[in-house]
Amino acid sequence: MNLLDVKGLNVTFRQDGKANHAVRDVSFHVDRGETVALVGESGSGKSVSALSTVSLLAGSAEVSGSVTYDGKEMIGASDRLLRQVRGNDISFIFQEPMTSLNPLHTIEKQLGESLELHQGVGKNAARGRILELLEKVGIRDAASRLNAYPHELSGGQRQRVMIAMALANKPDILIADEPTTALDVTIQAQILELLNELKASENMGLLFITHDLGIVQRFADRVCVMRQGEIVEQGKTADIFANPQHDYTKMLLGARATGVPADVPENAKELVKTNDLKVWFPIKQGFLQRTVDHVKAVNAANISVRAGETLGIVGESGSGKTTLALAVMRLIASEGEITYDGQDVRAWSTKKLRALRSEMQIVFQDPYGSLSPRMSCAQIIAEGLGVHGNESGKSERDLVSEVMVEVGLDPATMDRYPHEFSGGQRQRIAIARAMILRPKLVVLDEPTSALDMTVQVQIVDLLRKLQEKYGLAYLFISHDLNVVRAMSHKMIVMKQGDVIEAGEAQALFENPQTDYAKTLLAATMDVQV
Repeated sequence: MNLLDVKGLNVTFRQDGKANHAVRDVSFHVDRGETVALVGESGSGKSVSALSTVSLLAGSAEVSGSVTYDGKEMIGASDRLLRQVRGNDISFIFQEPMTSLNPLHTIEKQLGESLELHQGVGKNAARGRILELLEKVGIRDAASRLNAYPHELSGGQRQRVMIAMALANKPDILIADEPTTALDVTIQAQILELLNELKASENMGLLFITHDLGIVQRFADRVCVMRQGEIVEQGKTADIFANPQHDYTKMLLGARATGVPADVPENAKELVKTNDLKVWFPIKQGFLQRTVDHVKAVNAANISVRAGETLGIVGESGSGKTTLALAVMRLIASEGEITYDGQDVRAWSTKKLRALRSEMQIVFQDPYGSLSPRMSCAQIIAEGLGVHGNESGKSERDLVSEVMVEVGLDPATMDRYPHEFSGGQRQRIAIARAMILRPKLVVLDEPTSALDMTVQVQIVDLLRKLQEKYGLAYLFISHDLNVVRAMSHKMIVMKQGDVIEAGEAQALFENPQTDYAKTLLAATMDVQV
């Protein structure tokens, strides 16, 4: 008997009298001690299939077929049985930790609640287990993080806390829905090795949902390829990668960011330069809130970016990548020199800086969280024009239409809302919002990490075309080193606030000088076909 057995699963959502068949006749199983991967593009039904295993879908979902865990039927099961199984026998790791962690509770309290609910462990007894879990998932100095709130942690640290919560009760089955999306490659490798070890030591079954085929190839025993709600191919991982049978599987395996960016013109002017840039955040204690120490986020960083050039910034979560970029844009306080377009802007007032803001734009990692759900696509893209003015003589809707065409969106959809677009389309909206102001410098903070491999390729191609057309300077922050290599002319490697290596991107990839850079590059998981 299989530990988890899904047979003939169908899931339908009805809205406005229309039926959306999200999952059609899906069958797969997960045994003890094995990893099964569900792969496919966004909207293919991967997450819906996983949520169906313990009836976590919305009440509007119509579910048929059979899902059994350890011989017990989950579809139509009693609330009592489902409460017993959820989080205890079957645990979930979700993709976006900020929607799963309570912003009002400390990390210790949230982990402690899970232990108390499922194992009856008291608060004092739980602390040792909590520290053990946090250290296992790679949280440095775990004891100092117990009283931290989710917003005080980096994206990667929040995801590690989510993984610790899922592992707290030693489940029989762990369902991991894009669990490493927010993690840098070294921590990603550590987490996956940890999951592998736990799978072996606890004889645990692992259902792994991901768009990263490099991870699938390295860690999965079997793989199921989903498209438009159906499994089009499944089998042993080695067999699927060596000899894919379905055209869609072949397309997925061939989707990866390749090539190099266009050459920077020899006469390109230097747009951004920093000298000994430092960002230290004070740690204050006591009634008078005296500064007792500092969090040294960035130490003496020296960077230079020309028009039409991309500087790739890589390093582990918490290494200071985003802090460096925000300091360059004068969005956080810093010390040291910041020169923009030949002008020393570090001492400029907020009022004086406002005129430059239209020339400095940012595209964020999360296309779900960075777009207002209450604004239409047109309103989101045109928002900057309302702040900085429209001097083109054209109407806002005409400008929106032009930039939508430029980023590969249909202008006829401009009055739709974010939830009506796919993840890749939402990221294109975020790019259009930045590009409508015709900036000179764009910070790209993990712009492809939440996207499918096929969509990543499209976004990388789009960004390279826009850069070549308008001579844009990019600060490209990412933990996906394959994408960094395809995008970057130069690269810096950061570790705990320090720039430990810098140089031409291709030369650094081929011959890293520091042990840390070698470890970082070695952790990259690329598909071998």
